[in-house]
Amino acid sequence: MSKKIYIGNLPFWSTEKDLEDLFGRHGVVDSVKFTVDRQTGRRRGFAFVEMEEANAAAKAIRALDGSELGDRKLEVNEAHDRRTGAGGNRC
Repeated sequence: MSKKIYIGNLPFWSTEKDLEDLFGRHGVVDSVKFTVDRQTGRRRGFAFVEMEEANAAAKAIRALDGSELGDRKLEVNEAHDRRTGAGGNRC
């Protein structure tokens, strides 16, 4: 069963290959997806990595949370599904 991981505080120059290499040390990486600002098209400083095995993902989270990439301290934790919006009632 695959596991999705949130990576925050990424350097803006980081690439998919950087994250594949970093997380690949801990297991098989299925995908890397950077979040992009809709208006500017620029990366927003965080991404999601999906790993093939939950155990490998847990190991990567423990090993990489608080580690540095470039000059930034990474925030790495389990990704949670986006919650549905809590806007007002629409008629």
